[in-house]
Amino acid sequence: MRDQLFSRRTRLLAALGLAAAIAAACGSGNQNVPGPTTPSGPTTLTPCGVVSGQTAGSVAIVNGSSCADSTASVAYLKLDLKDGGHATCSGTVISSTAVLTAAHCLADTSSLTINFGSKEIPAASFSYHPGYKGTDSDSIDVGVVIASSPLGQPIVPLLASRDAKVGETVVIAGYGQSTLGAGAGTLRAGATSMSDVGTYFLVTNAGLNGSGACPGDSGGPVLVSIDGYWAVAGATSTLSGPCVVATNRFANIRNPAAWSFILSMAPDAARR
Repeated sequence: MRDQLFSRRTRLLAALGLAAAIAAACGSGNQNVPGPTTPSGPTTLTPCGVVSGQTAGSVAIVNGSSCADSTASVAYLKLDLKDGGHATCSGTVISSTAVLTAAHCLADTSSLTINFGSKEIPAASFSYHPGYKGTDSDSIDVGVVIASSPLGQPIVPLLASRDAKVGETVVIAGYGQSTLGAGAGTLRAGATSMSDVGTYFLVTNAGLNGSGACPGDSGGPVLVSIDGYWAVAGATSTLSGPCVVATNRFANIRNPAAWSFILSMAPDAARR
């Protein structure tokens, strides 16, 4: 889903930038299974370690940190739009060749590349759920990109064994702006808590005690901890207003229609 504050032309150019972290990135770039991590609260959790196995100084993305992207499981998607323009989004590596992202990142796209630092891999194909309806409350804002060659990045499993829970600590990540109007293109991650779990969307709130989305990378993950691992529960969809204080919505991948679509596109996606 797109931020309702943006026009159709700018909804991709200002695609949301969520800080989200992934356990699948807790090792080297050629690791194909996420390594175990120990869950902890937002005050002690190091989100960059979840995303890329490295820690970093406090570079604000709305209470987040900048992270190394060459070993990360979060992809930087560079989009060529059908009208000749360009935009960017984020995504999560869910198999050796598949990246989970948001439908609104792909709806107006003619071609794209998947990027991790200096590594760039063209997409062989991409598709978004036919139930995507823009900002409607029952829109299914998920899409899958298939790479033209193996990605060689750590894989994050899909959350399969339970639903996300209100109040639990989650990690969000993406390549969006550090503050409104500045700093897009750097992978950032941060911790926050889940405030609502709905059929179509998961919700978090930015603020003084948690990280939040900012324009620049829709499609990035929201990750939850399960049995010492991190799993992707949703893809960044919309925010309600200014990124410093906005309510952030993520497409819930455990919605039955979203789930079946993702697995039809990436049947070898990891699950936990």
